[in-house]
Amino acid sequence: MYGLIGKMTAAEGKRDELITILTANSSMPGCLSYIVAKDPADANAIWITEVWDSKESHAASLKLPAVQAAIAKGRPMITGFSDSHETQPVGGIGLPRK
Repeated sequence: MYGLIGKMTAAEGKRDELITILTANSSMPGCLSYIVAKDPADANAIWITEVWDSKESHAASLKLPAVQAAIAKGRPMITGFSDSHETQPVGGIGLPRK
Protein backbone atom coordinates (compact mmCIF):
# COMPACT_ATOMS: atom_id res chain seq x y z
CA MET A 1 0.00 0.00 0.00
CA TYR A 2 0.98 3.62 -0.52
CA GLY A 3 -0.07 6.53 1.66
CA LEU A 4 0.05 10.30 1.70
CA ILE A 5 -0.69 12.76 4.48
CA GLY A 6 -0.61 16.46 3.73
CA LYS A 7 -1.76 19.84 4.87
CA MET A 8 -3.35 22.25 2.42
CA THR A 9 -4.15 25.88 3.17
CA ALA A 10 -7.15 27.52 1.56
CA ALA A 11 -7.62 31.20 0.85
CA GLU A 12 -9.41 33.09 3.60
CA GLY A 13 -13.05 32.01 3.72
CA LYS A 14 -12.65 29.35 0.99
CA ARG A 15 -11.98 26.25 3.09
CA ASP A 16 -15.50 24.81 2.99
CA GLU A 17 -15.83 25.43 -0.76
CA LEU A 18 -12.47 23.73 -1.34
CA ILE A 19 -13.52 20.78 0.84
CA THR A 20 -16.66 20.38 -1.29
CA ILE A 21 -14.49 20.15 -4.41
CA LEU A 22 -12.02 17.73 -2.79
CA THR A 23 -14.77 15.38 -1.62
CA ALA A 24 -16.97 15.42 -4.74
CA ASN A 25 -15.23 12.55 -6.56
CA SER A 26 -16.26 9.22 -5.09
CA SER A 27 -14.52 6.80 -7.44
CA MET A 28 -10.79 6.53 -7.98
CA PRO A 29 -9.45 3.09 -8.95
CA GLY A 30 -6.99 1.82 -6.36
CA CYS A 31 -8.02 4.33 -3.69
CA LEU A 32 -8.63 2.52 -0.41
CA SER A 33 -9.17 5.62 1.72
CA TYR A 34 -9.38 9.36 1.04
CA ILE A 35 -10.11 11.49 4.11
CA VAL A 36 -10.41 15.27 4.13
CA ALA A 37 -10.42 16.91 7.58
CA LYS A 38 -10.65 20.44 8.91
CA ASP A 39 -7.77 21.60 11.11
CA PRO A 40 -9.43 22.81 14.33
CA ALA A 41 -6.47 25.12 15.10
CA ASP A 42 -6.41 26.87 11.71
CA ALA A 43 -9.62 28.10 10.06
CA ASN A 44 -8.04 27.85 6.59
CA ALA A 45 -6.20 24.52 6.86
CA ILE A 46 -7.25 21.11 5.55
CA TRP A 47 -5.55 17.76 6.22
CA ILE A 48 -5.79 15.08 3.53
CA THR A 49 -4.99 11.45 4.32
CA GLU A 50 -4.89 9.00 1.43
CA VAL A 51 -4.29 5.25 1.18
CA TRP A 52 -3.81 3.60 -2.21
CA ASP A 53 -3.19 0.03 -3.27
CA SER A 54 0.01 1.29 -4.95
CA LYS A 55 1.99 4.41 -5.80
CA GLU A 56 1.14 3.76 -9.45
CA SER A 57 -2.61 3.92 -8.74
CA HIS A 58 -2.14 7.28 -7.07
CA ALA A 59 -0.17 8.59 -10.06
CA ALA A 60 -2.83 7.29 -12.47
CA SER A 61 -5.58 9.01 -10.48
CA LEU A 62 -4.04 12.39 -11.21
CA LYS A 63 -4.80 11.81 -14.91
CA LEU A 64 -8.51 11.06 -14.44
CA PRO A 65 -10.77 13.71 -16.03
CA ALA A 66 -12.75 14.22 -12.80
CA VAL A 67 -9.56 14.70 -10.80
CA GLN A 68 -8.12 17.07 -13.42
CA ALA A 69 -11.36 19.11 -13.27
CA ALA A 70 -11.26 19.23 -9.46
CA ILE A 71 -7.64 20.39 -9.54
CA ALA A 72 -8.46 23.14 -12.03
CA LYS A 73 -11.48 24.29 -10.00
CA GLY A 74 -9.74 24.15 -6.62
CA ARG A 75 -6.30 25.53 -7.52
CA PRO A 76 -7.32 29.23 -7.29
CA MET A 77 -8.55 28.63 -3.71
CA ILE A 78 -5.28 27.08 -2.48
CA THR A 79 -2.65 29.32 -0.93
CA GLY A 80 -0.17 26.62 0.06
CA PHE A 81 0.85 23.08 0.91
CA SER A 82 2.91 21.93 3.90
CA ASP A 83 3.65 18.93 6.08
CA SER A 84 3.46 16.49 3.17
CA HIS A 85 4.57 12.95 3.93
CA GLU A 86 4.55 9.63 2.09
CA THR A 87 3.69 6.60 4.23
CA GLN A 88 3.53 2.82 3.91
CA PRO A 89 0.18 1.81 5.43
CA VAL A 90 0.14 -1.69 6.89
CA GLY A 91 -3.53 -2.04 7.85
CA GLY A 92 -6.21 -0.78 10.14
CA ILE A 93 -9.97 -0.44 10.29
CA GLY A 94 -11.31 -0.33 6.75
CA LEU A 95 -8.05 -1.37 5.11
CA PRO A 96 -7.21 -4.80 3.73
CA ARG A 97 -4.53 -6.84 5.47
CA LYS A 98 -1.41 -7.51 3.44
